[in-house]
Amino acid sequence: MIFHERRSLAMEHSHSHPPSAHENIHFVARTGWLRAAVLGANDGIISVAALLMGVVGAGMPKSALLLTGGAGLVAGALSMAAGEYVSVSSQKDLEKADIERERQHLLEHPEDEFEELAAIYEMRGLNPDTARLVAKELTDHDALDAHIRDELGIHELQQANPIMAAISSAASFSVAALLPIIMVYLTPVEYLFPGLVTSTVVTLGVLGAISAKIGGAPIVRAVVRVTILGIAALLVAYGIGTLFNVPV
Repeated sequence: MIFHERRSLAMEHSHSHPPSAHENIHFVARTGWLRAAVLGANDGIISVAALLMGVVGAGMPKSALLLTGGAGLVAGALSMAAGEYVSVSSQKDLEKADIERERQHLLEHPEDEFEELAAIYEMRGLNPDTARLVAKELTDHDALDAHIRDELGIHELQQANPIMAAISSAASFSVAALLPIIMVYLTPVEYLFPGLVTSTVVTLGVLGAISAKIGGAPIVRAVVRVTILGIAALLVAYGIGTLFNVPV
């Protein structure tokens, strides 16, 4: 495993030193699953609610709305899972290819790679002597790990698991998409327009606040951004649906 030495050292450190009250929380460790879950939930509520709004605008009966919503949920969840799996897998394949190339470069041109690493630290603000000293110590410890982290910019905490990303995306999509379907089932036909708009805006606001809180981002900005986009999607879908109005 590429990062096994660093992980072992971190585990030894955690066992020898009890957790501190001042220990920093790094939100970047959550980016893999958080991105997939938030993307899936937002897409689930917006796409299915907008789909239903279009059918409402077309004047279709409630049975058609429920069938449309269910089909949209299943198709969307499968699409999100497949898309996330392919996307994350492709990213990991690219990272592995870069790592293998770097491993080969270290075997064939160790001096050039050392100079490259020292130049990186110098560009970050270290004086030339200190940069070379740091590069030497890190190279002696684990040359490949140093180049993976500081030259390629690949960090263990930011690496997403394709299966976890796919499951998180599909599950969050399904849960979020189920909400407008339930709302349609419980709401009389004449109140579907305001009901869908209100429930979707509230759900998007909650999702935006939760994702911002987990990710350590400004809550108000995230809520405003996602709700405005959601309202726009609903209104556009409803407008298109009214163009094909069908008498009930």
